[in-house]
Amino acid sequence: MSDEIIAGLDIGSANIRIVIGQYARGQENQQLNIIGVVEVPSAGISKGSIVSIEDAVSSISTCLEKAERMIGLPIENVWVSIGGTHISSQESNGVIAISRTNGEIQEDDIERVIDAARSVAAPVNHEVLHVIPKTFSVDSQAGIKDPIGMTGIRLEVTTQVIRGLSSQIKNLTKCVYRTGLDINDLVLSMLAASEAVLSVRQKELGVALVDIGASTSNLLVFEEGDVIHSIVLPIGSDHITADLAIGLQTSVEVAERVKLEFGQANFDGIEKTDEINLKDLGGDDQKFSRRYITEIIMARAEEIFEKIDNELQKIGRAGLLPAGIVLVGGGAKLKGINEIAKRKTMLPVSVGSVQSFQTAIDKVNDVSFVNPLGLVLWGYQMLDQKGKSKFDLSGKLSSMKDVVSGAKKWFKSLIS
Repeated sequence: MSDEIIAGLDIGSANIRIVIGQYARGQENQQLNIIGVVEVPSAGISKGSIVSIEDAVSSISTCLEKAERMIGLPIENVWVSIGGTHISSQESNGVIAISRTNGEIQEDDIERVIDAARSVAAPVNHEVLHVIPKTFSVDSQAGIKDPIGMTGIRLEVTTQVIRGLSSQIKNLTKCVYRTGLDINDLVLSMLAASEAVLSVRQKELGVALVDIGASTSNLLVFEEGDVIHSIVLPIGSDHITADLAIGLQTSVEVAERVKLEFGQANFDGIEKTDEINLKDLGGDDQKFSRRYITEIIMARAEEIFEKIDNELQKIGRAGLLPAGIVLVGGGAKLKGINEIAKRKTMLPVSVGSVQSFQTAIDKVNDVSFVNPLGLVLWGYQMLDQKGKSKFDLSGKLSSMKDVVSGAKKWFKSLIS
């Protein structure tokens, strides 16, 4: 029996988080155990993008050192999440001919048709992060999920192609490599999160996963098990803090404490006479009504979900997702945000519930940790799929291996 360490590194605008799992091979009942969870404040990162390499490397190193002390083992490689406003997605089709005399479709045909879809005209200086197959067509038969073994002369695939800005990908990988870590792969943060909180049934029915982070809000929409839309919106919970700082004429630090200790997005339990004094939170001797503070928070929360609903309208799914909206991220913990989301989108809304794991660490159940936890699950599935077809991994094909390998060579050429 051999144990493998799987580490997921989530580099966010407000915090850097790492989750470490241990996967025991050779057991009859293979199980993933979560053995470490670490969170540190991030620096040098804004809206999911690197703005200072030195600061970002320092933050990642601090997080890594704490994680290694926690588990008592060295961490050599990680699965890394990528997000930010530079991420874009579009639908793409690929078509190939089946040249075999018997016309039977095999795994290399799947790879060829997906490569054909990937080669669609891309914006300048962008790299493909993922090519996610949605449906296949064999000759005149459409709506096929897995065509391997079928017979035909023409194979077509519809995919969702997710791209990122080349410079941001290189900056991110450079920061990780400078800490001495190797990168297994880069994974879109929302795809990783979906592994941790969404069930197969939810993805089949139709569901929107919304991650409310510090500087951005991410939306990923599934229907019939496929990703049909992905977008990163440049608005998050830090904007609520900024609104409070302006509205209360106080510092950002005091505004953050107000948000964390008294913030809510509805008036439940708040009397008209309820007040808080900023002096109690490290600010000036000023009193403000709790209802006034709530109104500031509600205004920004409503704006976030208006933008989410606008995105759903663009793809014709506004009010039409049976499994509704699942909220994750630090912003999902704001009291009363569910009610605003329901009112603005006319959909059922729930806070994401993380899958159960073998662990003694309660932090794993925090919705702020779904991204690194999803990365560990992603890595676990990849290990479990060794020796099998890439196509077996929930129908997903991660295409960042070449990009990461190229970025690693590029970085090593700089320091040699």
